Amino acid sequence: MPKTLPVVDVSAPICCAPVSAAPMTDEAALHLALRLKALADPVRIKLMSILLTASEGEVCTCDLATGVGLSESTVSHHLGQLKKAGMVQPVRRGMNVFYSARPDALDALRVVLDPNCCT
Repeated sequence: MPKTLPVVDVSAPICCAPVSAAPMTDEAALHLALRLKALADPVRIKLMSILLTASEGEVCTCDLATGVGLSESTVSHHLGQLKKAGMVQPVRRGMNVFYSARPDALDALRVVLDPNCCT
């Protein structure tokens, strides 16, 4: 059975200098690894792609389930892991939950992994 992700303080941005700057502390490496682990799943990558390209900026869980061809409960589980890692944020409206991506979290990952990328 896979290990569950520890809860990460999603209000805090990624805390570290780029991995190429100096050897990372154990804590910094853990925080980075947890975020990368949350993304290391094909379904979660596809969910992030859908959210990042959504014209309205947010998508209902029911539409995400259709988009990836899985049940809403399975999609909710994946979104929960992405939320713990600070990659998405939910908003409840009545019976529905709408998710949006947090591009700033992905940008922070990019900078930590390679500060010279994409500049």
